[in-house]
Amino acid sequence: MRAAIVIGMALGAEAFSARRAPMTMKTAAKSSYKITLLPGDGIGPEITQATVGVLDALSKKTGVTFEFDEADIGGIAVDNHNDPFPAETLAKCQSADSVLLACIGGYKWDNNPRELRPESGLLKMRGSMGLFANLRPAKVIPQLIEASTLKPEVLEGVDIMVVRELTGDVYFGKPKGIEERNGERVGFDNMIYSESEIVRISKVAFDVAKARGSKVVSIDKANVLDVSQLWREVVTTTQQEYAPDVELSHMYVDNAAMQLIRWPKQFDTIVCGNIFGDILSDEASMLVGSLGMLPSASLGDPSSPGVFEPCHGSAPDIAGEDKANPLAMILSAAMMLKYDLSQPELSDMLEEAVESVLDSGIRTPDIAAEGQTPVGCKEMGEAVAKAIEKMPAPVTA
Repeated sequence: MRAAIVIGMALGAEAFSARRAPMTMKTAAKSSYKITLLPGDGIGPEITQATVGVLDALSKKTGVTFEFDEADIGGIAVDNHNDPFPAETLAKCQSADSVLLACIGGYKWDNNPRELRPESGLLKMRGSMGLFANLRPAKVIPQLIEASTLKPEVLEGVDIMVVRELTGDVYFGKPKGIEERNGERVGFDNMIYSESEIVRISKVAFDVAKARGSKVVSIDKANVLDVSQLWREVVTTTQQEYAPDVELSHMYVDNAAMQLIRWPKQFDTIVCGNIFGDILSDEASMLVGSLGMLPSASLGDPSSPGVFEPCHGSAPDIAGEDKANPLAMILSAAMMLKYDLSQPELSDMLEEAVESVLDSGIRTPDIAAEGQTPVGCKEMGEAVAKAIEKMPAPVTA
């Protein structure tokens, strides 16, 4: 079985690009690309190095070249620039054909003021680059089904795509802050969405669903939140006017969290606001056994490149120990090749290389079964690169 199972998109590049009008591919196919790398914090530099090695092997095999330029984001950017997403990083991202982000954050910056926390850099990047839609797949990988904490019979056949809105909701809503009222401190945030924001992300979800199982579950908390009442109304109207052939249902977020564990096979495409999507996409991702296997794409404004990144965090506890799993970032590069760089054949080669490595039994510590001897991040990256080297060169027209 091919490693398209890892990316989890039953969605051809042509079908996807034709349907996602708000997120038209920026870059036409060509022989050389400029990629901005954002290694970030923790294990980020290690998995970035492994991914660059794999892309170098792909370049040697195919003749398509990649020019890499690094920039700071997150905690390292706070240390070097006193800004988690400095202007020079934005400029490098906007001038590139695409962006590969590793991960950000760590204990070192947990007590910083909000504007100097690594996570604020992610929010700033998404807003500055118009990245309003995040696609996170969760499809069970047969070779790793035993790595999940759930029973195989619950997991077999699971194939979920979470479509998360990225630039609205409580993370961006204003007013927000901490102030003193009646002699005590009060913290507050604003959970807010406009109709246009809801319509925009809904259309992305319906487009994705049309190329999958034509089923969308919209997540809200409409029984208690006004913003969720609007969300449900607008999603329903959008489906009726834009995608009447797609089956739409609604689910409260607390029930959805339970159903993802109880019966995950009921879901095909899930559409969520920012905070609900943040939580549920991580939960859905763990169905496959490890966040270290799952890529994601953040897309939006056609004038800006997409940002492709693994779903996992920076794992500062194992940073520098060569224990990280680089496969999610390698597969994020495969998504980049397919959806931002118009190179689906090269994307397939990366996926097939990962599949070959998994078939051979090579595992990092997070996905190793009992009795298996795990390899490190560097060795896993080298194994994928060697798998590419063994492939026949692609046939060119």
